[in-house]
Amino acid sequence: MEAAFQDLLKAYRLEGKFREKSLIHDWPQLVGKTIADRTTSVFIKDQKLFVKINSGPVKKELMMSKSKVLALIDEKYGAGIVADLICM
Repeated sequence: MEAAFQDLLKAYRLEGKFREKSLIHDWPQLVGKTIADRTTSVFIKDQKLFVKINSGPVKKELMMSKSKVLALIDEKYGAGIVADLICM
């Protein structure tokens, strides 16, 4: 069943969009409860992950661990989905 779904995504060239939507959906599991609770919006545009955080200290912590978060994203969703992380 999973193979058929993957073939369907390839046929319609939707693999990238599916991985982007999966990343946005899985954001709380990826970064943990502390950051997820203070995240108000997450979206991807032009291979940049935009994250709006409503806490200054949490935003600074996320920016300090930016490379670790990008590495986790590449590992879980594949390279090329997100090239940069922007905290707002």
